[in-house]
Amino acid sequence: MKTLIVGGVAGGASAAVRLRRLNENAEIVIFEKGEYVSYANCGLPYYISGVINDRKNLNVSSPEQLRNRFNIDVRTGNEVTSIDTEKMTVTVLNKATGETYEESYDDLILAPGASPVIPPFADTSEKRVFVLNDIPDTLKLRQYIEDLGVKKAVVVGGGFIGLETAENLVKAGIDTTIIELQEHILPTIDSDMAKLLENEVVANGVHLHTGEAVQDVEYGDRLKVKTDKGEYETELLFLSLGVRPNTKFVPDTIEKNQRGAIITDEHMRTSAPHVYAVGDAVTVRNFVDETIDYVPLAGPANKQGRIAANNIEGLPDTYKGTQGSSIIKLFDKVVARTGLGEKRAKNAFKSYTLPFSHATYYPGAKQMVLKLIVDKDTECLLGAQAIGSEGVDKRIDVLATAIRAHMPICDIEELELCYAPPFSSAKDPVNLAANTAENIIEGLFEPFYPEEVKELQKKGEYILDVRTVPEHERGNISDNCIPLDQLRGSLDKLPKDRTIYVHCQVGLRGYLACRILMQNGFKCKNLSGGYSLYHQLYEI
Repeated sequence: MKTLIVGGVAGGASAAVRLRRLNENAEIVIFEKGEYVSYANCGLPYYISGVINDRKNLNVSSPEQLRNRFNIDVRTGNEVTSIDTEKMTVTVLNKATGETYEESYDDLILAPGASPVIPPFADTSEKRVFVLNDIPDTLKLRQYIEDLGVKKAVVVGGGFIGLETAENLVKAGIDTTIIELQEHILPTIDSDMAKLLENEVVANGVHLHTGEAVQDVEYGDRLKVKTDKGEYETELLFLSLGVRPNTKFVPDTIEKNQRGAIITDEHMRTSAPHVYAVGDAVTVRNFVDETIDYVPLAGPANKQGRIAANNIEGLPDTYKGTQGSSIIKLFDKVVARTGLGEKRAKNAFKSYTLPFSHATYYPGAKQMVLKLIVDKDTECLLGAQAIGSEGVDKRIDVLATAIRAHMPICDIEELELCYAPPFSSAKDPVNLAANTAENIIEGLFEPFYPEEVKELQKKGEYILDVRTVPEHERGNISDNCIPLDQLRGSLDKLPKDRTIYVHCQVGLRGYLACRILMQNGFKCKNLSGGYSLYHQLYEI
């Protein structure tokens, strides 16, 4: 049996080595139009600043390694230009010789990946304009910075690659501006979590402009990036406006969506017999709400490659969907998410907690913001997001697992997670977040949220601060302050004919205050995330 694979990197390379492990006698050929067949494309931004300083570390597997260890015929510099699904052949251009040839297949796996979107205003042939898609791109960018001593850069696009590149430009000593069309950076996370990340970006000297559209670029002695709100002079222009599937060579006999992404079934099979597709070139089913998505991530690509190989070799296997679990480190903050965001989740509520990464009596504990999105009917977790500087990754990983297992909040409360003071608390942040959500489900308190505060102030609603007086004096959202420990003796001072909007610093004392008030005949709500979250979102 002969399997041809178009494209290496994550999906194609993982499919190839899985095929070999399952079948020592299979003929396996990888066609890769570039020089590198398997490389760490997620690590490319870190080479710019020297965080990853040896270019060899960007290579995952070389053609020689794949040939020697796995007996795979790797043909770099060979681009598949067309496919005949009836004849079961591909046409290949040898870029070194300019010659074309045909290769037949018994099975075909398409893993061509995706390429950066190039807007009409950009001229990528201009030496000062850059994208980041492969190793030659990052080598060229770093060399340009070093040769010219670049001091000023503009990054268009505030997604993963744009943000990581901006961080590394700053680390390389370059004054950096980010221009993002959307109202907040990193559109895959909710606006509140994005705001917290924006605070970190700005605090590290990045000039951030959101809700701003680039209209033109003037190519003179200095580049001038012109937007609907201003003009920015720069020595380097970096483009990061998303990606588009590399599927122009794919024939109409293989079904695609309007974006050009290949449509597959759960076995990674396309509409053409014996043709599979994986990675950044395919649509996927969202695991949570079962809608069709386009989610170009390395983790799903690797899994899809393995699944395609399994099915080719007679091991029935299915891809059960993508949760969009992702993470990014920017300066001293880490943001991670999994599942649905707030806008996409239907019939759901949200809750915030602000736990510490480990026991506070052990040195170095760092606070995080952890947000859960919960289905009101099933009481199952639909999504989770977190931002902090330590321990964010493992909490979102646990919650991603809970989503995959369709765990209700009450079961997440009971998860037995590792505890020692350097690593967590006796109640892990995951358990604490689930406790808070379960309290809402059980009606033990009703939340209100930071985005409601200004309207409540405008209406003259009764907002009560139950922090200490010194805390209140350092910053507050109302003049009313009765510390929690004095609340039971002050009930006669509170209105019973109005809803009392309670808040503390992070939410815990507010919850305790609500339990006192509700059991004494008062109507009340507690500010989810407390004054701390409100301050970070609306006062910084």
